[in-house]
Amino acid sequence: MPGTDAREAAKTVVGSFEDFPFLAELPARGPGADMIGRTAGMLVELYARVEPSGWRIGDRPGRDTRRARSWLGEDLDALEEFVQGYEGQLKVQAVGPWTLAAALELRNGEVALSDPGACRDLTASLAEGLRQHLAELRRRVPGAQLVLQLDEPSLTAVLRGQVKSASGYRTHRAVDRQLVESALRDVIGVHADNPVVVHSCAPDVPFALLRRAGAAAISFDFSLLTERDDDTIGEAVEAGTGLFAGVVPGTDGPLSDPAGSVMGVRTLWRRLGLRPGLLAESVTLTPACGLAGASPAYARKALAHCVRAARSLADNPE
Repeated sequence: MPGTDAREAAKTVVGSFEDFPFLAELPARGPGADMIGRTAGMLVELYARVEPSGWRIGDRPGRDTRRARSWLGEDLDALEEFVQGYEGQLKVQAVGPWTLAAALELRNGEVALSDPGACRDLTASLAEGLRQHLAELRRRVPGAQLVLQLDEPSLTAVLRGQVKSASGYRTHRAVDRQLVESALRDVIGVHADNPVVVHSCAPDVPFALLRRAGAAAISFDFSLLTERDDDTIGEAVEAGTGLFAGVVPGTDGPLSDPAGSVMGVRTLWRRLGLRPGLLAESVTLTPACGLAGASPAYARKALAHCVRAARSLADNPE
């Protein structure tokens, strides 16, 4: 979300999504509130600090770790204030293991992705950190059913060997798909028996791999789909995997009418030959990516538009 006021963000989110609020992130506050820094602050027995080149793993918690944890605590306090007595689904998000490995640097300046041992340590640390984070949320909002979202915008680049080295002159080798799947499964397993969504706003989301890793739903930018994705999407829906379709632009601009926003979703459904009644059960409508780059006024409009578009889809799936 845009802005720097945690209470205002929580109030907007809870007021817009009465049935599915989420813990807002406010990266405009600076390092530690950004998605990488925020998740780095959750790690257990691994710490990160800000360098000119980005976030780097260090030996001990420093100012940047304390700042990240402080802002997360502020966001939790704000959310708790506005969801007193809430008993529905509540979404929380963190960066997944492979986007984290592609962003966090080791002491030599290369990203953790370059070292298989570092990737294993990072995955284990993230899993334990998320376990503690989810326990804290259960304590604060005991009636909520927590939905965990793992943000993996770099996942496709990791699988294709497109993550650049520190020099920028080469790329790191593609990571074996079984290793990628295994690490995701370990982190998803932290929230066993509860829904885990994996989000990627990059092209060519690996739907089948994410399903095998245990994702209950997959979140993506709808505009980046191609007909090449049809088969894997159809298989996912028929297997009970939910789709979080990003149909509302994440930055300021004109919004179409709600029915227009979901026209592409209906077209996809017809193309796949899926039962219309399954549409509202399987699809959750979202912004295409985060709203941090939007104005506060547009962010409020975008969230309200998602709700109206979802109603349009439910009322008229065909």
